[in-house]
Amino acid sequence: MDVCLSSEQQPGHLNEGPSTPDGWLEAKEEGALHEDGTGGPPGESNKIEPSLQSLQKFVPTDYASYTQEHYLFAGKKIVIQESIESYGAVVWPGATALCQYLEEHTEELNLQDAKILEIGAGPGLVSIVASILGAQVTATDLPDVLGNLQYNLLKNTLKCTAHLPEVKELVWGEGLEQNFPKSSFYYDYILASDVVYHHYFLDKLLTTMVYLCQPGTVLLWANKFRFSTDYEFLDKFKQVFDTTLLAEFPEASVKLFKGTLRWD
Repeated sequence: MDVCLSSEQQPGHLNEGPSTPDGWLEAKEEGALHEDGTGGPPGESNKIEPSLQSLQKFVPTDYASYTQEHYLFAGKKIVIQESIESYGAVVWPGATALCQYLEEHTEELNLQDAKILEIGAGPGLVSIVASILGAQVTATDLPDVLGNLQYNLLKNTLKCTAHLPEVKELVWGEGLEQNFPKSSFYYDYILASDVVYHHYFLDKLLTTMVYLCQPGTVLLWANKFRFSTDYEFLDKFKQVFDTTLLAEFPEASVKLFKGTLRWD
């Protein structure tokens, strides 16, 4: 098993307990950030990764506590900083299902050097796995999510992947042509997991999905189906995308769909 992070924890999904974002900020300022992402005493400042500090352009939101959660995909131990205080700071079931599918179908999907954009990347697990599998990844989400997202991406991919993932703000349905002009941006895959739940932006989400897909783009969407509105979105999705059910994960009520935009 390859390990990008220096950590004595065993592989698996383990809860390491809370850590405060204030501690993260102090550690960053004093140069006392451990390889596992937790703060340490100033005397250990020589252990900081300077390249990570220089690349971290967004600061994680000041939640009361974070936990360090462990995952294992593509032979790599991945540590994700999460917080239950935000939907965008938690790894949801659709994300782990999508990661499993990417891992098991890497060659079939031809992910090496593929250009990928993830919608609603949250804490970044899917983008990390796609990067480990060789893809060129752009991870997107709302402004308040980007700090923790970028932190997780850097800690798990820096010096470990062929392409360092990029982080960009994406508010569904807003500024699409300005921020992602079709003349400049083309993606082989659009990834999305658990972006459909009880919120008021489903129409804007679908608009964003449609906009980002060009001829040849494949959209992979994994979602836990909880509400009737989830199925209503699926019906609308099928009206604009040729849709295939690729996999089901009954234990988590997750379905994984492949969509290609209809051009007729």
